[in-house]
Amino acid sequence: MSDLDLSAIHEFARREGGFSRRTFLAYSAALSALPGLAERSQGAVLRRATFAGNPFSLGVASGDPTSTGVVLWTRLAPEPLVPGGGLSPVAIEVQWEIADDEAMTKVVRQGTALATPQLGHSVHVEADGLKPDRWYWYRFRAGDAESPTARTRTLPTPAAQPDRLRFAFASCQHYETGLFTAYEHMVKDDLDLILHLGDYIYEDGGRPGHVRQHLGKEIESLDDYRIRYAQYKSDPLLQAAHARCPWLVTWDDHEVDNNYAGSVSAVKGVDSLALLARRANAYQAYYETMPLRRPSLPRGPHMRLYRKASFGRLAELLILDTRQYRSDQPNGDKPADLNAEALDPKQTMLGERQAGWLQASLLTSPATWNVLAQQVMMALVKRKRTAESLYSMDQWPGYAAERIRLVKFLAERRVPNPVVLTGDIHSNWVNDLRVDDRNPETPIVATEFVGTSISSGGNGTSTPKGLETLRDENPCVRFFDAQRGYVRCTVTPGTWRTDLVQVEDISRPGAPAIERASFVVEAGKPGAQSA
Repeated sequence: MSDLDLSAIHEFARREGGFSRRTFLAYSAALSALPGLAERSQGAVLRRATFAGNPFSLGVASGDPTSTGVVLWTRLAPEPLVPGGGLSPVAIEVQWEIADDEAMTKVVRQGTALATPQLGHSVHVEADGLKPDRWYWYRFRAGDAESPTARTRTLPTPAAQPDRLRFAFASCQHYETGLFTAYEHMVKDDLDLILHLGDYIYEDGGRPGHVRQHLGKEIESLDDYRIRYAQYKSDPLLQAAHARCPWLVTWDDHEVDNNYAGSVSAVKGVDSLALLARRANAYQAYYETMPLRRPSLPRGPHMRLYRKASFGRLAELLILDTRQYRSDQPNGDKPADLNAEALDPKQTMLGERQAGWLQASLLTSPATWNVLAQQVMMALVKRKRTAESLYSMDQWPGYAAERIRLVKFLAERRVPNPVVLTGDIHSNWVNDLRVDDRNPETPIVATEFVGTSISSGGNGTSTPKGLETLRDENPCVRFFDAQRGYVRCTVTPGTWRTDLVQVEDISRPGAPAIERASFVVEAGKPGAQSA
C-alpha cells in the first residue's frame, strides 16, 4: 500500500456524476480492508532474522498506560530512510520483556510479537497484568539484535487518590527549523507522562538553508510518510524522551496536510477522494509510528484517536481529535470576525460522536482535575491582521457556536476544575475561558494553557509585535510570548502549577533552558494566577 491507485475510483466517481455517498462508501470499504491484513499475516515468519544494520534504529517507546498495562512500541528498520526500512516483505518475530529493575534481572512479563510488513514492521505490544502506579523497564529482541532498555509506568487505580502528577506537553516539532533540544531538558524533569498535541512531523518538502533538511519532496504516499517519520524518529533527543516515560499522543494538521479539515483539503483543486487517499497513507504511518492500542488501528482514511487516561481520582486526561471530524473552516479559512458562518450551530470541530463521548466522559468523571488535551486555541482571541482585529477560522473561533456550547456545558454541569491544553500556534498563552470570551464581566469557567513549539518557526521572541494591543483587546489573555520550548505541569489535589520552559537557542546543540513564567490554578477557583 505504498501508493493508492485512484484511477478506478475516479472513473467510478465520474460515472456517478461526482463525489456521491455511494462513491465514498465504496472507496472507504476498499481502504478499510488494508490495515487488517496485519492481523492475519500470511507466509513465512522469520524467527531468527539477521539484519544488515541495527533494526532498532528508531528506538523504542511506550504509551496509552492504564493501571494494569501499557503499550510497548518499536519498528524494525535497519535502513530507516529507504522504502521498506531495508527489510524484505516478510513477518519477523520479536521478543519483548518487562522487568522491575533497569538491569532487567527481575522479568515480570515477556512474550513474542510479529512485526509485519503490512504495518511497516512496527510492533504494538499491549502488555497487561502489571501492578498499578509502578515504574517498569522494557526491551525488545529480534534475531541477535537487542533494543535499548527504556522506562515506563502504569497509572494509579481508578479509585486511588494520588498526591501528585507531573507531566509535560509539547507540539510542533519542525525538523528543518530547529533542533529538538527541548526534549533534552524534558528527560531531566522527573515526569510521569509526556503529552504530544500534534504536528509531530511536517509534510512539506526539503528546503536548503535551514538548521536541517527534510528528505525528498512533499510527502503523499505511504512510503513518503514512513520515511518522514523515520527521519524525525532518528533524532536521539526525541528517542530519549520516548524512552523515559509513556506518551499520550494526538495529531493536528501537518501529520497529513496543512489546515486540512475532515475530507477537505486547504489546497484548491484537490478533491476529497485524493485527500482521503493521502489521509489513509498518513493515518497508517501515524499508527505505525506511535505507541497506540488496537482500537486506534486505522481503517483506510478513518482512525479513532480520541480516548482518555485516568490518573486515579486526581486527573482525567481526555485526548481529543479536532481534525478528522471537523467541518470545513468558514470564510475560506481566512481571518474574520465572528460572523454568521463562524456562529453557525452546524459548524463542528469534534463531530457528533466525539462530542457526545466527551460530554459523557465529563459527566462521569470522578477526578479533581478534568483535562482537555487538544490541538487549537479555544479562547476567542482577536488578532491584529490588517487595520482591524480578526479571529482565526482554523481555531475554535471558526466553530464558535460549538465552542460556546462546550464551555457552557462545563459551567452548567459544574465539571470540577476544567483545564484545556493546546498546541498548534508556536507561542505560549495563558487564557481565562468564559462561556463567551467577548463578555469579560461573566464568570471564568476554565483555564487554557497553550504551549509553544518545540522548533517550528525557528527561534522566537519574548516580545512579539502587538503584545499590548492584544492584551487590551482580549481580557481573557493573561500571558503571551513566542519563545520555543515546552510546558511542564505539576498537579496536586489542591493546585495546578504550569511552568513555561524556554530553550534559549534551538539552532545550537545543548542550549540551556529556563523557566520563562509560571502560573497556578487553585482547585475550585478557575483562572490562573502568576506564580
